[in-house]
Amino acid sequence: MPASDPMFDPRTYDGIRKPAIEAWTLPPHCYTSPEFFRAEVKHLFMKVWNFIGRADRIPKPGDYFTLDYVGVPIIVLRDRDGTLKAFGNSCRHRGARIVAGELLDRIASTRGFKCPYHSWVYGTGGELRGCPGMEQTVGFDKKDFGLVPVRLENWGGFLFINFDENAPPLLEHLGDLPEALAAYDCENLVTTQIKVYDVHCNWKIHIENAMEEYHLPAVHGATLNLLKFEHFDVPAKGAWMAIRERHTGTRALLAEDRQHAFPPIPGVHGHAAEGTNYVCLNPSTMLGMTIDTVWYIELHPLGPNRTRVVVGSCFPKATTQRPDFAEKAAYYYKRWNKSIAEDNGIAAVQQQGMCSPLTRPGRLSAHEYLIPKLGKWWIEHTVDRGAAVHGN
Repeated sequence: MPASDPMFDPRTYDGIRKPAIEAWTLPPHCYTSPEFFRAEVKHLFMKVWNFIGRADRIPKPGDYFTLDYVGVPIIVLRDRDGTLKAFGNSCRHRGARIVAGELLDRIASTRGFKCPYHSWVYGTGGELRGCPGMEQTVGFDKKDFGLVPVRLENWGGFLFINFDENAPPLLEHLGDLPEALAAYDCENLVTTQIKVYDVHCNWKIHIENAMEEYHLPAVHGATLNLLKFEHFDVPAKGAWMAIRERHTGTRALLAEDRQHAFPPIPGVHGHAAEGTNYVCLNPSTMLGMTIDTVWYIELHPLGPNRTRVVVGSCFPKATTQRPDFAEKAAYYYKRWNKSIAEDNGIAAVQQQGMCSPLTRPGRLSAHEYLIPKLGKWWIEHTVDRGAAVHGN
C-alpha cells in the first residue's frame, strides 16, 4: 500500500466525507478493484463484528450451520451444554476442510466432526477427541489441537463473529442500537425462511441501495412505492444508522395483500409502532423492522464483483404459533421475493456500468443522505486504518 498510490491516499475520499448535497460518490475502483477489495478484507472485515444470522436457527445441542465469510470457512454450533460457539472449519492436522460446502439456508446436527482426510475427530466443544496414527509423535498433546475458535457474540438473537481477538466487544460496536430497537423484542423472533442469492455486484452497491429511497419509484414502482409515508434520519451512536418511516400498516406486504397482515409484534411501542425502521448494521447488513415482522439482508462479500445475499424472514413467536401462520406468511414471502429480486437486478445493472473505464465519481441527491455516512465509515475502516497501519 504505497503512499503514492491514490487508491490508498485518504485525501482521495474527501468528497464522501461531506453531507449528501455537497458530497461526491466513492470512486469506481472502490467497487471494482481486486486490490481495494483485498484491503477491505484485511482492514475492515477481519477487524469488525460481522452479522451471520440468527441463533434460533440452531436451537438444540449439536445443531450447526456453516458459511465461508470473506474466504474463511466457519462452523457455528451449539455445544453439548447449549452454548453458542464458532470455529474455523479447518482440521488442525493438515488444514483440510472438515464440513463440505456451506449450510446457509438449512442446518445439520451432530455429536462431533470427523475430518475426511485423516479421520481426526472433534467434539462439539471444538476439542480434539481422536487422532489415529499420532501415538508415536513426540511432544503431541490432543489438548493443544482443538479447532481454532472464532469470537462469537449475540445481541437479540442476532449472531456476530469477529476475527480480531483485540476488537472491542459487540455491544460497544453496536452503541445505543439495542436500546433504540428494544421495542421489537428481537430475542423472541423466530426465523421462518431463508433465501440465498448470488449477485454479480459489489457488496457496497447492495447495501447502499438498501439504505436510500431515491430508487423506489423506478425500481419498486409496482411493489413498494404505493405507501405514503414520512421519513427521517435517526440519530445513532455506534456502528449503525437508519431510515425511519412513519406510516400506517405494515411495510412487509404488497398493497393488494394488506388484508392478510398479522397483528403487531406483542408489546411494540413508541416509534416502532408508528411505521418502519430500515437499519444498517455496519459494515454490510440491513434490518427491515416494521410493526409486525423483521427481516434481514446479510451480505457475504465474495470478491469485488460478486456478493452472496442472504435474506432472513423473522416473526414473533406468538405469530408463528397461529393456525393460519403458513397461509398468511406466504403473502409476506411474496413481497420479499419480489422486492429482493428487483434490488438484486438493479445492483447487477449498476455493477456493469461501474466496471466501465468511462465511469467517474458522481454527485448525490438530498434523498441519499445515508450514502455519505456509509462511505465515510467504510473509508475510515479501510483506507484510513490501512494508511495508519502502513504509516502512510
